[in-house]
Amino acid sequence: MFCPKCGSLLMPKQEGAKKILVCSCGYTSKNVGSMKISEKLQESKRVHVTDKILDKDDYETLPKMDAECPKCGHNKAFYWLLQTRAGDEPETKFLKCEKCKHVWRDYS
Repeated sequence: MFCPKCGSLLMPKQEGAKKILVCSCGYTSKNVGSMKISEKLQESKRVHVTDKILDKDDYETLPKMDAECPKCGHNKAFYWLLQTRAGDEPETKFLKCEKCKHVWRDYS
């Protein structure tokens, strides 16, 4: 459900024996009627930014470039770009060695 005043998501809140819907703008829904309100919280898992692509062996489909691996010295690496900072800052280039699978970042 969304707030009719500002369009934000309404959040359930316990008021006495019943639950109501409230918004951060101050709007409160008093007429919940027969609508069932339930909350389900998921345990958050911190995911390392490189895990998004490296969990699966999908990196074989990524483009390759000439880059020297700092670990083994091999001259070819797969690469991809991710926006890891604010939108007005440049993307971060991640590289993965074709030979030893070492992952590193290139900030240039």
